[in-house]
Order: sequence, then C-alpha cells, then structure tokens
Amino acid sequence: MTPNPAPASARPARPRRRPRPEQPRTRQVPRLPRGALDARVPQARVRVGSPTSLLAVIPGLLGFDPGNSIVVIGTEPRTAQVRVTLRYDVPDPRHPKVAVALAKHAVSLLTAQGVTSVAAVGYGPDAAVAPVAAALRERAAKAGIAVTELLRADNGRYWSFVCTDPGCCPPEGTPFDIAGHPAAHALRAAGGQVLADRAALAATIAPAGGRLGATLGRATRECRAQVAQCAARLEQAGTPVSVPKLTAALGQVAVREAIARYRAGDEVPAEHAAWLTVALAEVRVRDDAWARMEPRHQSAHLRLWTDLTRLARPGYVAAPASLLAFCAWQAGDGALANVALDRALADNPGYSMAELLREALDSGAPPSMARLPMTPEEVAAAYDAAEAAEDANDRDGQTEAR
Repeated sequence: MTPNPAPASARPARPRRRPRPEQPRTRQVPRLPRGALDARVPQARVRVGSPTSLLAVIPGLLGFDPGNSIVVIGTEPRTAQVRVTLRYDVPDPRHPKVAVALAKHAVSLLTAQGVTSVAAVGYGPDAAVAPVAAALRERAAKAGIAVTELLRADNGRYWSFVCTDPGCCPPEGTPFDIAGHPAAHALRAAGGQVLADRAALAATIAPAGGRLGATLGRATRECRAQVAQCAARLEQAGTPVSVPKLTAALGQVAVREAIARYRAGDEVPAEHAAWLTVALAEVRVRDDAWARMEPRHQSAHLRLWTDLTRLARPGYVAAPASLLAFCAWQAGDGALANVALDRALADNPGYSMAELLREALDSGAPPSMARLPMTPEEVAAAYDAAEAAEDANDRDGQTEAR
C-alpha cells in the first residue's frame, strides 16, 4: 500500500521548496498510532478460513512479527483471499478517542477500495485492544462491511470478539501455534523472511557506521569539493556554470550508469555511492532516476536504493530513501515504504517527494497506482524549459539594472 505521486509530479520539483503548510491540530482530532499500511501485498494466493490461519498469515503479510499491533485485513467475500492489509500501533487505552479515530481511518480506506469483508487481529492486552475492536465493529457495520473475524492475541492464545460460544472460544482463550501452518509457509515462500519486529525492518536501511561511515563522510566532502573546483576552472576558462547545474549534468550520467549496473546484477563501490548521493540531492537528477523506475526491474531498484539509503550521509538521505519508498510501493511492500519515508523525513523534514508519498500512503493508494511521474524525456524537457525561463529572467533583470 502506498501513494500515487503521478498527479503532483506533472511538473518537476524545483530546487527551492515552498514552506511546508502547518496542519491544524486540536484536542478533538486525535493523532493515529504510527504504522498504518505497514503491509505487503501477498504474492501468493492465501486463504484465511479459520482463526489460526488468520494468525498464521499476518507475519508474512507484514514481513515482521506484529508485536503490539492492530492488523486489519480486507478479504474477498466469496474466496476469503487477502486483498488489502492495514497495520497500526496499538493505541494507549488511556486515550479512547484514538481507538475511534483508528477505526474510522481503517474503515474509510477499506471503503475506498471497495472492500466489503474484513478480518482483524489486535495483539496485546484486552484493555488496549477491546476499545479498537468495538469501534471497528461499529464503523464497519455502518459502512456495510462484514466483520468475519475479530480476534485478540496475546501470549500464545487468542480470543474472539465475534464468537460467543464457550465451546468454540473459551473465556480463557484458545492456544495457537502458527510455526508450521501451511498458510505461513506459503507466504514465507513467496515473500521471504519474517523479521523479529518493525525495528528490525528499519535496521535494514539504517545508516552505515564505523569505519565505512567515516570513509563515506570523507568521500562525500571530497565529491562536493571536486565539483566546486571543476566549476571554478570552467569559469576561469570562460565557460561559467553553477555548481548545482554541473552536479546535475554529471550526476545524471552517474546515476543512470548505477541503475544499469544494478539491473545487470552488479553494485557500486562505497566511494562511488557517496558521489551518487551528492548528485541525487539535485532534484533534476532525482526526478530523472524516478522516471526510470520501471516495475519490471523492481528487485534491482530496491537493492540500489537500499544500498544508497544506508550509505548516504546526513543531508543526503532524503532522495534515495524517497526513491526506495516509491519502489517499495511498486512492489506492494508498505512496511518498507513507511520505514524508508521515516528516514527521508528525519533527514529532511518537509522534503516534497517524501511528503507526497506519505500523504498518498496514508490515503491507502494501492500499488497499482505506482505509475512513473513522467518519461525521462519529459523530465529533461520540463527542466530545460524551466532553466531557459530562469536564464531569460536573469538576463532581463541584468538589463533593467543597467
């Protein structure tokens, strides 16, 4: 689950960002727990036909053990096959309005996707899960969504909020073991390993440290200095060019070559990665790369942007992390998209591409909407036209000054 940047990307981003509008906050509008849409789109056909099978598929859908989560799964009404998955952190029971807001948000996303059948699991104590379960049932009923199963799981037992038969669902809970369940095995086979928790997923794109981090820091500074020296020499030779334009011109070539290398199964040395991150800080380079993220090369692109997100130094993370989020969306991996956006916005709060992706991710846009913003040729033409207009304005300003 992820966002659709296409409409807002009809025009390439400009180097100068507009101020970020402040979102009004009041006590009457509680903030949702973090983590909505942390899920994968299943690559295997998986049936959810029993409480145990529901519990078995969730770690594979998320890519990590759910921990203290509320997981809401929209299913096909006739086949019970998973269609869409939402995940939220369990809200603090001391703030009941958050539980209502969570249920409202989940049901609105399910309704937008045309889902009419839902199953959900809350992981944690009854005091925290029960208010969400009650709000979810109420909201779903009003929206015409059938709640086929609604569970609470804690310490190896589950309880049902929809089954009142003590012979089927005893008050002390029902023990469950999903380790060898066929549904869990099928999702693991299709989607890879299941990590210990969300923090373990975030750790896969955490910044490189130690000796490698120090090497990258020096390489990044050297790249910036070399471009500045090159621009100075060109000016002395009578061909003045700004550092940003020179970075963009050289950087587009380097990033295109890196994309080709990863598609061929190769990678780039750490020192060269530093130059790529410097180049991607120019939005023209980033947008050119964005326009080349064809879904048929998903796995290669995910490797590339994962590497660069890890290797990028502070101040240069936002672009590769945002590109990683876009590609994760294409691949139906909402959890990876979310943690990548966390890194992008931590590095550069207000970064336009990351904010756009986060907004659409929160709105529940499916991976099928992960269309490329423009073709590379259209990106080049748009930037050329914008730069020509800026140059003309500069010349007019100089003439008026005289």
